[in-house]
Amino acid sequence: MSTDERDTIAPEAESTIDTAATAESTGTTNRRQPFPQGFLDTISTGWAERPESAPPQRAQAPYAAARRAAVSAAFPGKRVVVPAGGLKQRSNDTDYPFRAHSAFAHLTGWAADAVPDSVLVFDPTADGHAVTLYLRERADRTTAEFYADAAIGEFWIGPRPSLAGVADDLGIATAHVDTFAASDGDLVVDEDDDLTRFVSELRLLKDPYEIAQMQLAVDTTARGFDDIVADLPRIIDTPRGERAIEGVFHLRARTDGNGEGYDTIAASGPHACYLHWTRNDGAVVPGDLVLIDAGVEVDSLYTADITRTLPVSGSFSPIQRAIYDTVLEAADAAFAIARPGVKFRALHEAAMEVIAQRVAEWGFLPVTAQEALDADRGGHHRRYMVHGTSHHLGIDVHDCAQARREMYYDGELEPGMVFTIEPGLYFQIDDLTVPEEYRGIGVRIEDDVLMTENGPVNLSAAIPRTADEVEAWIAAGGRRA
Repeated sequence: MSTDERDTIAPEAESTIDTAATAESTGTTNRRQPFPQGFLDTISTGWAERPESAPPQRAQAPYAAARRAAVSAAFPGKRVVVPAGGLKQRSNDTDYPFRAHSAFAHLTGWAADAVPDSVLVFDPTADGHAVTLYLRERADRTTAEFYADAAIGEFWIGPRPSLAGVADDLGIATAHVDTFAASDGDLVVDEDDDLTRFVSELRLLKDPYEIAQMQLAVDTTARGFDDIVADLPRIIDTPRGERAIEGVFHLRARTDGNGEGYDTIAASGPHACYLHWTRNDGAVVPGDLVLIDAGVEVDSLYTADITRTLPVSGSFSPIQRAIYDTVLEAADAAFAIARPGVKFRALHEAAMEVIAQRVAEWGFLPVTAQEALDADRGGHHRRYMVHGTSHHLGIDVHDCAQARREMYYDGELEPGMVFTIEPGLYFQIDDLTVPEEYRGIGVRIEDDVLMTENGPVNLSAAIPRTADEVEAWIAAGGRRA
């Protein structure tokens, strides 16, 4: 069922003749059928009572309140507007699944169940801000929208929350979105640089609720990887086995979470050398490696971001293992220096020292490893690993992306930060700078890391990492030791 009916709203159920005519004459599709008189006379009657009880306040509500307090303190006297965003067209009369703007979800605690077109508003007061969440009231059985508006009518999309229910749930005053009026002086996320930067930097340090959600996302993702390994025989037999991997993971992501935090990369053989391979239309062939980069987004919208590279036949060849072990060595080098007070960029530098040293030893560089590592005149080794080693992670897969450089790449690691460590090596199928036996091999190992006062904690450590562990995992059919 499409949502093209949203533009045809019967304004008053009581005006039954006019309503039927309106529904027929103003529709945007030739599939539109008029509402007959008998339907209009009876559609709002004969329903059982459905009393709405106040929901318990959700666990993230006090944390979201603290985040709103930080925004209020940072913008005294300013009206701050944070829209949730609306539905986006996929094609013709179909939309993409709705996901609220990350800043909106972070500041309200309203996540997978947020209502499109809602707006969070901070109105300045003498001692701070009055915060109101504007949303569209439910189109229940007492309204003509109930049956005539496919975008918001409960006949079409199911029950929506009431203003009072959302207020109790989130601990925020609510009002109908029709009463919201924008002003020329508003500071709006994604329109005002200072506000956008602030709400991005606000997510650099995760609170206890967020950390628990990150671990939940990682644990759910781990089960998705187990599913893939368990299903490898069928995946191999499927002509487009990469699609089968994507489908297996999607089932877990939708069953145990909200979905994927980003498009799954299922890259077998030479496809593993394309960093963002999401076409996923290739075969998964024994003898090749398959690189899987995937993360479950849980209902709170926090996402994992994990990569594992698997030998399709169950065992690494000597060259595959040498490449894999080098990538693991680079990852472990980044882990080894990760401590509070260390520059974030130092993680990348530690990993790249290993990469440069090993590809130089293999004879792939026209210069020494030290020359390649020269910040101004080097970089030769980056041919085989062009991406960075780490990024912040949270409610966005590339979280805090609008933070200032001095707070992010040049900033110091602090307890509460969650980030990836993900070095790789990629020797493309047509790269004549490496021997033929290396071409078409791509390896990445990516883990999700929490920084604590005592150092890094690998949230994804339960997913096999070493070559021996990966081979044992495949031999056990996806059962982890």
